[in-house]
Amino acid sequence: MRRRSFLLALGAAGLARRARAADAALTVFAAADLVFALREIVPRFEKAMGARVTLVTGSTGNFAQQIRHGGPADVFFAADESFVDRLVTEGVLIRETRTLYARGRLVLATARAFGANLTGLQGLLDPTVRHVAIANPVHAPYGRAAEQALRKAGLWDALRPKLVYGENIRHALQFIQTGAAEAGIVARSVANVPEVQWTPVDPALHAPLNQAAAVVRRSPRPELALALIQFVVGAEGRPVMKHYGFVLPGEL
Repeated sequence: MRRRSFLLALGAAGLARRARAADAALTVFAAADLVFALREIVPRFEKAMGARVTLVTGSTGNFAQQIRHGGPADVFFAADESFVDRLVTEGVLIRETRTLYARGRLVLATARAFGANLTGLQGLLDPTVRHVAIANPVHAPYGRAAEQALRKAGLWDALRPKLVYGENIRHALQFIQTGAAEAGIVARSVANVPEVQWTPVDPALHAPLNQAAAVVRRSPRPELALALIQFVVGAEGRPVMKHYGFVLPGEL
């Protein structure tokens, strides 16, 4: 009830300010696995709302730290809901706007230039695979999930000498795209690029990548920030998110 009352009040405020929407701008900090999906969704939102959006993608963990220390975000899309929940508890994000927007998927990606497509994690042990790219597990949720999968498969210790770490999941993918790594474990949502072929990683090998968003409390335009979250999980955003391989709310 409290969430509903808050959202109704925020919606009313948004209607009152709609006339000034053309002068409004949002800065969005979003997990790197959203880069392709939000590049399609954001222009539609801008057209619908008459607003301007600056989209900044990168590591969820790094963004959480930046927001905690005053980073200029209006809304935060995290690749792991725990980062949002901690910032909500700290009062940095508005609790009532916290929204689960997707569950991410891991894939085993192989550079097409490498030749044969690896069909399972055991293939990473092949001596012709000299480098394996993952996002940095210290601050990137997909990197942590990749480490969990490799540990559960009993491969972590054997593969550690081969690992190269991307700053975020998009950076890890770029290692494979450029040939700096023969293979890697990346997000399904960024894997459909010409230089890469991929196969799903069994989701039972890692904790669920439940992804959440929320409005930053100090945002001067919380109603517009919330409108973006609702746009992503609504009729406009869902088909795009599904296209990029996310599991959507209601499908979890």
